[in-house]
Amino acid sequence: MNEEHVDIKTPEFVSIQFQIAGLGSRSAAFIIDQLLLWAINILSLIVLFFVLDGMSKMEFIMIGNSLPIAITIIALFLVNWGYFFAFEFFSGGRTFGKKLMGIRVIQENGHSITLLSSFIRNLIRIIDSLPTAYFLGIIMIFFHSKHKRLGDLVAGTIVVHERKAKRNKKQSPLEEEINNRGLTKEDLTIDEWTLKSLGTKDWKLISTYASRFLQIPLMERNQLTEQIAELLFPKIGLDPEGEKTSDLENTLLVLYLILKDEWEFEL
Repeated sequence: MNEEHVDIKTPEFVSIQFQIAGLGSRSAAFIIDQLLLWAINILSLIVLFFVLDGMSKMEFIMIGNSLPIAITIIALFLVNWGYFFAFEFFSGGRTFGKKLMGIRVIQENGHSITLLSSFIRNLIRIIDSLPTAYFLGIIMIFFHSKHKRLGDLVAGTIVVHERKAKRNKKQSPLEEEINNRGLTKEDLTIDEWTLKSLGTKDWKLISTYASRFLQIPLMERNQLTEQIAELLFPKIGLDPEGEKTSDLENTLLVLYLILKDEWEFEL
């Protein structure tokens, strides 16, 4: 099947082109994820067997063998369903299989998948798996123009190929400034939950700041840096009080690099 693309205009009025992930790459990613889950399921059943086998007669009479079995069933359900839900939200739309195949789930507007969308998408997975072997989901993906299964339609998501690094791409003045300062994303540690709590308004604020960083006079830039730091730092667990303006600038630029990976996609 030929590569298919879709153009999306983001809320920031930026047109971005995505390469849609087809049935082949999505199936391969799903198989990898299922193999991983099967391994977890088998290990859980082996543990359950040893637990039941090791129970004394007194324990067996008091609680029977239904409690360990019930706990295992509930735990396996949570793992098998929660795996996709948690990874797609906390890992930028990528399960282990999707990451290996170079694909990810995003919102139709080009932004990262939200908590609600991930929940809905994977709740509908139960229907997509009917009547057996993901038959309904496969049919939907094959015939839909954007290769969507029912869960994607309801949640407003699409599955796309990861952006590819462009070699020999000329750096922008901002990128050169960031490199000259020796800044990388690793300079700031933000847990996934905090990262996901930063919304569209936060991204617009930090992206506008970054885009104007080299264009505004120094005094105005210092004032703007302090104002934005006061707004954003508490959201990521930092205190701007007493910090030098240059340190505030560096932290905001690193935050921009981190959020850029979450909010901007390009092939």
